[in-house]
Amino acid sequence: MRITQKILDAFGLQTKALTPDTWPADLLAAPTLSGVSVTPETALSVPAVANAVSLISGAVGSLPLTLYREDGQGKVEATDHPAFEVIADAANDWTSSSALRTQLAIDAMLHGDGFALANRLPSGEIFELIRLMPGSVVVFYDPNTGEPTYRHNPQAGASTLGVTAQATAASADTSHDYRYQDIIHVTPPLSVNGITGVAPIQHAREAIALALVLEQYAARLFGNGARPSGVLSFEGKLDKVTSDRIRDSWNSAHAGAASGKTAVLEQGAKFQQLALASTDAQFLEMRQFAIVEIARAFGVSPVMIGDASRATWSNAEQYNRQFLTYSLAPWLRGFEAAYRRVVLTPEERRSYSISFDTSDLLRGDSAARGEFIAKMRAAGVMTANEARAFEDLPAHAEGDTLINPFTQSGKPTGSAAPQDKAAP
Repeated sequence: MRITQKILDAFGLQTKALTPDTWPADLLAAPTLSGVSVTPETALSVPAVANAVSLISGAVGSLPLTLYREDGQGKVEATDHPAFEVIADAANDWTSSSALRTQLAIDAMLHGDGFALANRLPSGEIFELIRLMPGSVVVFYDPNTGEPTYRHNPQAGASTLGVTAQATAASADTSHDYRYQDIIHVTPPLSVNGITGVAPIQHAREAIALALVLEQYAARLFGNGARPSGVLSFEGKLDKVTSDRIRDSWNSAHAGAASGKTAVLEQGAKFQQLALASTDAQFLEMRQFAIVEIARAFGVSPVMIGDASRATWSNAEQYNRQFLTYSLAPWLRGFEAAYRRVVLTPEERRSYSISFDTSDLLRGDSAARGEFIAKMRAAGVMTANEARAFEDLPAHAEGDTLINPFTQSGKPTGSAAPQDKAAP
């Protein structure tokens, strides 16, 4: 018998059968061997899952996303582009662009896809981005070209996390089809068809189910004083009423928060504590294993979601770099491509770009930043004002020249050298 099944039996938990009333929610929850349903709600009750979702979505939302224009000398912010505000500032009147990106990442991790509708003026310019509820969008695609079409039914998207009502005949007439140029579609890095995504909680459902069962088991174990129940024995035979009264009285006095109190036994009663089996005592190691498996599913290091068993102060910066390169980069590239496809026309893509600024993740400590700035200044790559901007300091009047401050004066390039005065 599986140990997870033993734990389930101890709790009296059973596998729930599908009924017409529970089909919509249950069909979203893939079956697990432990018999526990894994839905977005139950998955988020596992701290490792909640931490991983918060880590990735928080990074996607907090890193600046900006529209740039190539001006022949480099990239500059395209503040004059009609879509600049919805990308970098406010997606709509009630949602910031940062909050929209955060929510789209959460939708993709919990449901497999995140959708936002680009509302346009008659001229074709985008004036707002609206998040579409998970479950309200069905993706169709041309079998020959793979071109997607998005059918949105507002009545099909539920307001509660993870539960989507199926479209009915009464609500079918509210649906509307959109071109791929009007829907920002964000998916996790993993996809089986190249169009829709696979949520991490879907392909890690067994690890999440194990974590759920073990957490419930740990809560029940410590609720009983971190030891299994025991046996109260009396000489002679007890009737059912008396035995129930004694058991309830004992549990009331010594179970849960009252565990550890001194027990007083009367009338020859004896208490025999049951031994804790060695296999059951390994549940802590199993919980650790579940955390590592969940971290793998989300593509993050266990250290980043709170497992500090192998972390040291010396490698903390390396973990940040690893997080950016292997965990976050696929999400950032996916967001950039999704925004580019909707916001920019094919002609604009030749001179405009949309990208995240990831410099904050690699800033390092003050000593490392100082060394980096000094090297860039000495190499003539960075001006004094660019260095000051890197540290969020205001510019000064003579800080826009590319000089090596260790070998050159601060005189602007091209200024005439002072002439020696003629001898009288």
